[in-house]
Amino acid sequence: DPQQLELATSGKRKLRRFIVIDEVVDELYGSKVREYFEENNVQHKILALPTTEETKSMDLVLNILQEVQNFSIDRRTEPIIAIGGGVCLDIVGLAASLYRRRTPYIRVPTTLLSYVDASVGAKNGVNFLKCKNKLGGYTPPVASFLDRSFIQSIPRRHISNGLGEILKMALMKHKGLFGLLKCHGKYLLDTKFQSYSGSADHGDAARQATRIAIETMLEELAPNLWEDDLDRLVDFGHLISPELEMRVLPSLMHGEAVNIDMAFMTYVAHVRGLITAEEKEQIIQCMRGLELPVWHSSCSWPLIKAALTERLKHSGGQLRMPLPTGLGTAEIFNDTSEETLERAYKLWVRD
Repeated sequence: DPQQLELATSGKRKLRRFIVIDEVVDELYGSKVREYFEENNVQHKILALPTTEETKSMDLVLNILQEVQNFSIDRRTEPIIAIGGGVCLDIVGLAASLYRRRTPYIRVPTTLLSYVDASVGAKNGVNFLKCKNKLGGYTPPVASFLDRSFIQSIPRRHISNGLGEILKMALMKHKGLFGLLKCHGKYLLDTKFQSYSGSADHGDAARQATRIAIETMLEELAPNLWEDDLDRLVDFGHLISPELEMRVLPSLMHGEAVNIDMAFMTYVAHVRGLITAEEKEQIIQCMRGLELPVWHSSCSWPLIKAALTERLKHSGGQLRMPLPTGLGTAEIFNDTSEETLERAYKLWVRD
């Protein structure tokens, strides 16, 4: 907006920003963030918070809103900035959507998972009554700023966690991305998704993998931003994992729970005859190569049945089960019988 640009650069009005940053990210990068705002003469308030699945609640949203109210922002020209992982981006998105009915916000993802997943789309939310993201809404950010250099400071397990969501998009929509993960997965883990010159054998695998994952995610989300159509390929890995993740908190991370779900559904696809035994094995081996769990003792048959019953309640009375039909292709099915699911479960547990 030329008028806003004129205001910002003329010095007639001091720029102001309210920033919510995850407390771990604040320890690593907080001084740089403060330095940036000070050097640019921006009046700012930085709120560092513990943003985890256990703290992802309306209480934390209300804490943020109390601080926003105290700082007093212009609800149209002073966006709230969220710097952190997916939980931080979700919480701040919900807080911004509630304040004066809709205040703009900016997402700055600092984990691989949030870089390829939470940074894309319109959803935000918090956990409620031990259910994942039970409260929330659809308010897109005004921008997402993506910087892979944040990822170099996160632990290896967190890189693997993000690879779970990248693999999801590969299995659903992009055979080339699957091949890239299969060939370069260990390299991506070792280099923490940083780009290095002189790594000719790997090309710029990090840039390629993240770009394809985000582009395929956008292809799926953009035409259906408010989920008017409940048939969504991006729900692969998200039928059983919400129940499992909340049941075993904090032992499983989001991408790990999603991968366990995907591993089971890979067996379902095989039992249904949608993929060959060789394709099933390739998928499971790729998951292992990305250091992702392919099974969990708490993912029992009763839990699976309970999770799928919950799924029916919230997806218009149909399972809407995304399943791979090859490596990089998928369809949504509503006719998977309990007998098929049980056969797949027994095979999965045996393996």
